[in-house]
Amino acid sequence: MRTWGSFVLMQSRRLLSRQALVVGSSLLITSCSGNNGQTDAESVTSGAASSSTSMGLIDDARIQNADSEPGNWLAYGRDFEEQRFSPLTQINKESVERLGLEFEVDVYTNGALEATPLMVDNTLYFTTTFSVLHAVNATTGERVWTYDPQVPRDFSRRACCGPISRGAAVYQGNVYLATLDGRLVAINAETGERVWEVNTVIDPERNYSITGAPRVARGKVFIGNGGAEFGVRGYVTAYDAATGEQAWRFFTVPGDPSLPFEHPEMEMAAETWKGGQWWDIGGGGTVWNSIVYDPDFNHLYLGVGNGAPWVRVIRSPGGGDNLFLTSIVAVDADTGEMKWYYQTVPGDNWDYTAVQDMMLADMTVDGVDRKVIMQAPKNGFFYVLDRSDGELLRAHPYSQVTWATHVDMSTGRPVENTELDFFERPQWILPGPLGGHDWQAMSFNEAKGIMYLPTQDAAFLYSVDSEFKATGIFKRNPGTLNLGVDLKNGLTLAEQYADEQPASKGNLIAFDPLTGETKWSVEHPFYWNSGVLATAGDLVFQGDALGFFSAYDADTGEKLWAHNNYVAMLAPPITYAIDGKQYIAILAGAGATITNFFGSMEDVATMKYGNFGKLYVYALDGNVVLQQPAIVDRSIPEPPPLTATAAELKQGEQFYMSLCVGCHGGAAVSSGVLPDLRLLTPAKHGIFQQIVIDGMLAPTGMASFADVLTPQEAEYVRQFIISRAIIDRATAMGGI
Repeated sequence: MRTWGSFVLMQSRRLLSRQALVVGSSLLITSCSGNNGQTDAESVTSGAASSSTSMGLIDDARIQNADSEPGNWLAYGRDFEEQRFSPLTQINKESVERLGLEFEVDVYTNGALEATPLMVDNTLYFTTTFSVLHAVNATTGERVWTYDPQVPRDFSRRACCGPISRGAAVYQGNVYLATLDGRLVAINAETGERVWEVNTVIDPERNYSITGAPRVARGKVFIGNGGAEFGVRGYVTAYDAATGEQAWRFFTVPGDPSLPFEHPEMEMAAETWKGGQWWDIGGGGTVWNSIVYDPDFNHLYLGVGNGAPWVRVIRSPGGGDNLFLTSIVAVDADTGEMKWYYQTVPGDNWDYTAVQDMMLADMTVDGVDRKVIMQAPKNGFFYVLDRSDGELLRAHPYSQVTWATHVDMSTGRPVENTELDFFERPQWILPGPLGGHDWQAMSFNEAKGIMYLPTQDAAFLYSVDSEFKATGIFKRNPGTLNLGVDLKNGLTLAEQYADEQPASKGNLIAFDPLTGETKWSVEHPFYWNSGVLATAGDLVFQGDALGFFSAYDADTGEKLWAHNNYVAMLAPPITYAIDGKQYIAILAGAGATITNFFGSMEDVATMKYGNFGKLYVYALDGNVVLQQPAIVDRSIPEPPPLTATAAELKQGEQFYMSLCVGCHGGAAVSSGVLPDLRLLTPAKHGIFQQIVIDGMLAPTGMASFADVLTPQEAEYVRQFIISRAIIDRATAMGGI
């Protein structure tokens, strides 16, 4: 824990805008009435609107007192505490066997759906790929309106994990939407028409993106950003909810030290970055997911992400903690002044973000009543902090951890396992960059003192970038991921060290944050599953990668009910009630970034059936029957002739692993969401250059790579794909 008060008292807060320091950072606010030039595709109204006459009229009091209207789900985590626990009990251990599908809503996408729906006064608000916002009737699924912010489809190349969105916020009559390309938009909750829009991006030359849900409180909208892997600098901005005017901005890592510091916290942080030119290669520290408001202290808690690049010796060769990477930072919600911080991984070296969901609770810790904040960040340790001052109270491992032995409670610092230093030799390390727990929501039953937590054991083979090791030089490439690990040789290294790779799996656990005890655990066949919902009906709901949505006994972990949706699920469920009837809702649809590096995908729903985005809503005695989709034929056709030399194939592999692996899968084995390139038809092989270099398919999301590949290099990639098709086709045919 670090306190801040004396430093703040010694210096006045400098309200220098980064606008004066960074090209293209002007704040553009467009106020409008009506559609303000929108096309019909941008704002479409149809069907019956909510029966309420106060759609979206939410204020702080309603969110803070959400238990007084348990039928609604008013905010991202239901209320300001974000415990994601519902007091509804109609669906319980005795009645859950009657649960059935009430209705489904097709949202016309094959991308990952990760959003938390909101249910406000009989209307469901949720986002889908490319930041499209939907409002539907919460009892029938009939569309009220849809708002498409028209994010360019090829922008997905500039977002590390696809064109995803984790949700919206409803407040003061508006729905607030953050777009993949960095805009914050206020939309009238009743009509679906735009009210104002602001560009949050401070530097258009950097690949900033937004995938997280905005948070609202104190008359403001708070939003962070993503893009660390592309070399950006993190910050969080507060905007006036009514007008879109910027209220304050808090940077999470220092910029160029030759320029004035935007605020005094950056002067302090800069002392912990030593050597190198981190501001040129990015720095990272993006707040891409968790932001939590605390009405008890008027704090806003920021979950800060990883360093950019991941490897610390590249970005800060002189060492240092690199504040405020991988930290929970408490700031004043009105001014943005820092109150305290706690850093989970000083000198982050593994992409161990601390952006995972944070929860507030009242707990008795060692005989003392405390107001706490809890988090299970990527690094595998579960933290309980006093949220008044950031004092560390508990740090227990919740998943397999090999990078560190424990957290020293006297210093608050993890004790690193020096035997797994990966600078000299590649090392399989747990957790990997997916974390022991990632953005998939957990749920806390405060009465039981139990956290229901989706975890995964998915090791990653860390190895320092080979060119940096050879030359000592790292240059940011704007068109690719800039991780600092040897991604381009990842396939070769993974095969070389395959015998050392730990097994991968996913779990749903019931975890005691104070004792560190796992009360029960349910193992899943695949590591990457959905978020969690717990209810006062003593149930825990979770979806999985195989397509099953299940209910578990909160006390024992026994599976009491399951429904096959035939679609993999990542998003967290919610529950709500209207006219005495309780509903459970979840968005279904997985992403392209599921990869075979971490485990067998044979039974994953995306591989068996493909991927089709839906909102599924359940209720007691629901009777909608789903038809099983046709199983996708993934047999590999005979590929074209292989003409490349061994050296050219190696180049093709390195380009593929650097540029293509995130969408099209490790070893060219797709997750089933985006095309499996081993299955390309002769016609597609014939237009490979037009697709990859000329951008023929850019309007559908496949951007041109002409900025980082020559036509000859693109041909090497195609030859590598052909080689993988030949190898895997022979294996599938028994070596014939």
